[in-house]
Amino acid sequence: MNKTERWEPTAAHARATIGGATIAVGAVLARRPDLLVLAAPFLVAAVWGAAQRPRATPTVEQAIGHDVVREGQATTWRVVVDDPSGRIEDVAVRLEPPRWVELLPSSGQVACSLRDDGTVLLVLAVRSTRWGQRRVGPAFVVASSAWGAFRYVHQRGGGRSLLTLPQPSPFDAFAPPVRSPGLVGLSRSPRPGNGTEFAGIRPFQPGDRLRRIHWKQSLRTGSLHVTSTWADHDRHVLLLADLLVDVGESGGVDGRASSADLVLRAGAAIAEHYVSAGDRVALVVLGGSDLRRLPAGSGRRHLRRILDVMASSEPGTDPFDRGQLPPHLDPGLLVVMLSPLVSHRSLDRAVVLARRGMSVVVIDCLPPDAAEPDGAHDRASSVDPYVPLAWRMRLLERDREVRRVVEAGIAVVPWRGPGSLDLVLRDLQRQAGGRAGARR
Repeated sequence: MNKTERWEPTAAHARATIGGATIAVGAVLARRPDLLVLAAPFLVAAVWGAAQRPRATPTVEQAIGHDVVREGQATTWRVVVDDPSGRIEDVAVRLEPPRWVELLPSSGQVACSLRDDGTVLLVLAVRSTRWGQRRVGPAFVVASSAWGAFRYVHQRGGGRSLLTLPQPSPFDAFAPPVRSPGLVGLSRSPRPGNGTEFAGIRPFQPGDRLRRIHWKQSLRTGSLHVTSTWADHDRHVLLLADLLVDVGESGGVDGRASSADLVLRAGAAIAEHYVSAGDRVALVVLGGSDLRRLPAGSGRRHLRRILDVMASSEPGTDPFDRGQLPPHLDPGLLVVMLSPLVSHRSLDRAVVLARRGMSVVVIDCLPPDAAEPDGAHDRASSVDPYVPLAWRMRLLERDREVRRVVEAGIAVVPWRGPGSLDLVLRDLQRQAGGRAGARR
């Protein structure tokens, strides 16, 4: 990169000038008209290029089309060059992509000539293939004058930030929701109250609204009866994303998925499902640069905040889990932990939450190929032959810890996309209904 951005003569122009002048002088001294004819084209090109040297510095503007995209989506990198002198002939742009970013054309280079009005627009397609924060640019811009005599190099600025949100995996949940102790929202509460779902017909009590009088039952029995309803409430879902370790190699959105990919994509799908249903969703990311917590909220803006926190998290940057959780967690809320279950601290946290009266579901996000003893460490085994043996022993310990958690009454299910949580949520619904009936 040139430290000073100004028009400078090119090596070709310097060679043409020196070569043409040398041949011309030699032709005069040697009285060789033929050599003078050979030197004429070089001299004409040198003189013409020097005469067409741009006098003004061009204006270069660089911008990215969108600063937030999803995995696999593409945006554009735009470079606008404006030449007030009108003497620029060609402009070339080269953009070096960071990791997990693809360009079109793949070389990252485009070139074209300026239009008659002295401006040119060069566009590169930028596609992000994995979630995370990326720094794109600045592009290397080179403008040249007539005959390639002078060139102007521009590479200034700190680039642009491109935030790539996790692409939600396909997910649905047709099972009935787990009941929570709230009294407002879109779901049915186990408590009678002012809601929309019919519960039954009962005798009139002081305080009942007249519009709820059931006239047919009242005329038939001779006393006033009213229709009762179940109270409505909004569910409270807590997502625990375990990024203490990242197992497996990631191939981006088009390749293999590591455990961090599965955790964030499954978490994004679950969060989008419950937020779309009007529920409140909280998020805790374990293993990032710090414990990242997002309080419960609802709506599309809150979903965007959840995805932003997920995308800006780096797995394995803080392996020391201090066991912190959001304060004021209501008993009875639904806790969905997404983890590769490699760290025993994550399972201990699930047991603690279940003992506090919360409905806990653990989603196993260990990649299928990493579950095979030799599948996740082929490259490392070529360096250390004991790596496959150590990984096999860790998988055996993992199976034992998972069985201990299941025996404690916590459901552990593998992530399979649509329908992954249906059976578990139905079981939790029946358990919650039984506890609610026992309290009544």
